[in-house]
Amino acid sequence: MKISTKGRYALRMLIDLSMHKEEGYVSLKDVAERQGISKKYLEQIVPLLSRTGMLKANRGYQGGYALAKPASEYTVADILTLTEGSLAPIACLESDENDCPRAAECITLPVWKGLYETILNYLGGITLQDIIDSYGSSQADNYVI
Repeated sequence: MKISTKGRYALRMLIDLSMHKEEGYVSLKDVAERQGISKKYLEQIVPLLSRTGMLKANRGYQGGYALAKPASEYTVADILTLTEGSLAPIACLESDENDCPRAAECITLPVWKGLYETILNYLGGITLQDIIDSYGSSQADNYVI
């Protein structure tokens, strides 16, 4: 499994919006500058996030984007599943019903199921707020004189 640029950038964008929520709606230009991501690339990710209710949009003079829910309600698993399609390590686990003709006698299937469960449990247990809190605590001890 390899997480694409789309998944990584979507996660960074949502974290950025959460960290700047006190500004209200945040422009893509501002997110792009802070994150070092092309604004055009973010424009391709926004419809996916908006369509699924993760983002709120405001058009006009002070327009931009904001999270639709608190950062504590967004898991990394939800975001990556939305952008990547599936986090399954093998194709036969991508749908609820395994239609692989070898599934019944596949000696390695339990290994892949275990890996998949571990991925989902791990990423499902991390919220945007967890990432922000973790970053904040690591920066609290970083004094530069």
